[in-house]
Amino acid sequence: MKEKSGKQKDTLIKVLKYIKPYRFLMALTIIMAIVSVALTLYLPILTGDAVDLLAFIGQTFFWPDLFSLLGKMAVVILLTALAQWIMSLSNNKIVYNIIQDIRKKAFRKLEVLPLKYMDAHSHGDIVSRVVADVDQFADGLLIGFTQLFTGVITIIGTLGFMLSVNVGITIVVVVITPVSLLVAAFIAKKTFNMFKLQSETRGEQTTLINEMIGNQKVVQAFNREDETLEKFDEINGRLEKCSLRAIFFSSLTNPCTRFVNSLVYTGVGLTGALAVIRTSGIFSVGQLTCFLSYANQYTKPFNEISGVITELQNALACAARIFELIEEEPQIPDTEDAVILDHVQGKVDLDHVAFSYVPERKLIEDLDLHVNPGQRIAIVGPTGCGKTTIINLLMRFYDVDQGAICVEGTDIRRITRKSLRTSYGMVLQDTWLKRGTIRDNITVGKPEASEEEIIAAAKKSHAHSFIRRLPEGYDTVISEDGGSLSQGQKQLLCITRVMLSLPPMLILDEATSSIDTRTEIKIQKAFASMMEGRTSFIVAHRLSTIQNADVILVMKDGHIIEQGNHEELLEKKGFYAELYQSQFALG
Repeated sequence: MKEKSGKQKDTLIKVLKYIKPYRFLMALTIIMAIVSVALTLYLPILTGDAVDLLAFIGQTFFWPDLFSLLGKMAVVILLTALAQWIMSLSNNKIVYNIIQDIRKKAFRKLEVLPLKYMDAHSHGDIVSRVVADVDQFADGLLIGFTQLFTGVITIIGTLGFMLSVNVGITIVVVVITPVSLLVAAFIAKKTFNMFKLQSETRGEQTTLINEMIGNQKVVQAFNREDETLEKFDEINGRLEKCSLRAIFFSSLTNPCTRFVNSLVYTGVGLTGALAVIRTSGIFSVGQLTCFLSYANQYTKPFNEISGVITELQNALACAARIFELIEEEPQIPDTEDAVILDHVQGKVDLDHVAFSYVPERKLIEDLDLHVNPGQRIAIVGPTGCGKTTIINLLMRFYDVDQGAICVEGTDIRRITRKSLRTSYGMVLQDTWLKRGTIRDNITVGKPEASEEEIIAAAKKSHAHSFIRRLPEGYDTVISEDGGSLSQGQKQLLCITRVMLSLPPMLILDEATSSIDTRTEIKIQKAFASMMEGRTSFIVAHRLSTIQNADVILVMKDGHIIEQGNHEELLEKKGFYAELYQSQFALG
């Protein structure tokens, strides 16, 4: 219980830090809340005076005084509405600025998180934190600010007004009302973990929906619709249970506090009526009417604050998940003396490199590789031998556990990530396209490219002909997954992107795996031209695509077991020759 309370306190402190930059707006909100409450509390006095004035109907002073009172009441009501409107505006400004700050910080953290975090966490849960949890937090904060400020000020104000009218009846009110706070505090303790579980389960649901949408063809191809629906129903059922449980406990707050409020109102009515009878005019019916109104206004905030506490439990539970993401350890930053790569020739050295994704399972051990500028290095081997891992290490998506990778003689850990990655052009088996036009997707690496450069690059990659046939040509808008484009067309766009920027080093990871054989021959010729004078790393399963490589590295279990060109490796009649013969036989 202490640990949970500590977490809530820590989360609240973090929320307050985000509020701090908007303290002037917060001050305006509080001032407007005070004005609004003061005017609201002044209204019952005017109402009480009007009730007492009704006893003098027919007197000459009655009508002018009554009209004067009604005029004051109208002004008070208008000013109250204006104060509440300004308070609402400033309150909304505070909340949505805070939400913008949190989302911006969360998104920036996503950009600097190490790749291992993304690999280890569900993408749907991450999306749920940045979108759904932040929205839930915003709703709780909005209700909290609006009702908490006005509620506390109303309680203090009405207490002062009631004491000025009748001390005895005020004591009756004060003695009974703490019961509602005790009820609210008890319920709040119960609901925090429930709302946290609700947020986590919602993240699971988002993950499954995300997977279903992204892999719908696979689900349908393997007839997994029923199993996927069962999994969704199971998560949905758990979400229903934890949501109903959280809502059940939180919904107890309102009726419990209303019951206590009714007791207060009854106590004021009885003691007030006795006071009117016994005091013979000292405590009038108008004053009792005014006091009953104050008693109602005094107890109402307790009811609202109880509800606010429940909403804040939900908000804090969501905020805790967001802050967990924001406070994740980012990737190791560039060193202060990190150098910027320029005039890259393409000399790459891997010295005694060791790396594994998890410590208990070794992957790459004592790997040595020395690449001269302009060489074409092909990496082949069975699935899981570490081919793509080498690419991840070259791009510094992961840092080596031991040894060093050097470009132009400098350890890449002492090179800025931006200049290192700008020096590579990368085409992967998995295409990456963003929502936007065809032109936007091609110019990712070179936004300032001219129309002539874009078209020239598209022609070299053999993408121009299919782009020209699209409804809007290069201005055709596609979705983030490429929309109706075929897998091969998506791959051609990714190749065009690299053709346009032409960096000094290239990484081709199964770059032509989704392209038909006829187009592949043309692409290989284009690649040959593009790779001329550029250091290139080519990962391939189809050995026919890498026969012209200067050096072929044959990997197995994280080690380079054979090295040489195509002819040399065939003559050795080793592992590479076996791979080649098996593919040739299958072909």
